[in-house]
Amino acid sequence: MPPSSLKTRERLSEVRYEIRGELARRARELEAQGRTLIKLNIGNPGAFGFRAPAHLQRAIVDGIDQTDPYTHQQGLPAAREAVAAHYRKRGTPNATPERVFLGNGVSELIDLSLRALLNPGDEVLLPSPDYPLWSAATILNDGRPVYYRCLPENGFLPDPDEIEALVSSRTRAIVLINPNNPTGANYPRELIERIVAVAARHGLLLLCDEIYDSILYDGAGFQPIAPLAGDVPCLSFGGLSKVHRACGWRVGWAVLSGDPLAIGEFHHAMDLLGALRLCANVPGQFAVEAALHGDNTIDALCAPDGRLYEARRAVIDSVAASRHLQLVAPAGALYAFPAVAGAAAEGFDDHRFALELLETENVLVVPGSSFNVPYRNHFRVTLLPQPDELREVFQRIERVLDRRADRDADGGSARAALG
Repeated sequence: MPPSSLKTRERLSEVRYEIRGELARRARELEAQGRTLIKLNIGNPGAFGFRAPAHLQRAIVDGIDQTDPYTHQQGLPAAREAVAAHYRKRGTPNATPERVFLGNGVSELIDLSLRALLNPGDEVLLPSPDYPLWSAATILNDGRPVYYRCLPENGFLPDPDEIEALVSSRTRAIVLINPNNPTGANYPRELIERIVAVAARHGLLLLCDEIYDSILYDGAGFQPIAPLAGDVPCLSFGGLSKVHRACGWRVGWAVLSGDPLAIGEFHHAMDLLGALRLCANVPGQFAVEAALHGDNTIDALCAPDGRLYEARRAVIDSVAASRHLQLVAPAGALYAFPAVAGAAAEGFDDHRFALELLETENVLVVPGSSFNVPYRNHFRVTLLPQPDELREVFQRIERVLDRRADRDADGGSARAALG
């Protein structure tokens, strides 16, 4: 008798992560056939020739003989103090080592925080577009994502009045991704203050994904949320993966702020869940102090003539020269989120476009609908390749969109002749 199929968790059917999904699997098949691809689906600096700064590497080497044992479940004391000092400097209230949690990347800490917070059926207000891990972690911890719109016509900034209108008796938290992935939007102080006021009125936790906090362009400034939140419970996420180009080290942190009486039970829950996974990667934690209190290595990359700045410029210029594309220029982070417009947008499906681009032009992008938006005319690219390579990518994108527009024009002419 053949064995029965092994069943999996039903809620997994609700989870989408196209960044490493079906298209990425097809890309691996094409590479196995000998094709050379330009893969723009993941913000992975090391895959594009970036290296973690040398002083961070030295810090790990110097501490390696101390990394064999488990550490405290919240992280190495010195690393937690370094994080706390950094957040105190930028105004986070009551930033102490006891309120800092080290994790295996921000990804793990997002999951732990939602597991600590949610009961079945509880709701989390998420931006649309969002980084899809937030939606997935909400669903897999038995919560319900409720999306507030960040519309392109508003520069991908949210409307605080719409956020408040979505609050229900089951709402537990508001997620803010700033600077934003996938859009590159950077939230101004006045907007954040209004969202903080919504959280205060309704007793909600602010979950603040600030992993791109120092990746900013054209003089944009970063406004951390915790200093504006004050006594409102707030969990601020950061890490080494993006600003410090050390994705593979899996070092992230979360800093809990707010009224001690309001956050005490949640703090205990985070500590318990951290203890159950024993501890985060220890060697990488030795780089935290060097990262936060050593030489600044990101600003030059984001300034004119810096590699990230010039890559962003290449995307902006390529879109401006396109017959088919529009773009809200990213103010921060490592991505652009172009829209297809005009004739090429008629009946456009972002997934079919991404597959055609991969199959015919050897370029892998992420369909915009993967980021939990209702429209299907956007796609995301990372700004990590060299500027000339990005210019080449957009020439290939233009060829695909030209073919699409021409096919639609020919189909329209044929239909008119038949009519």
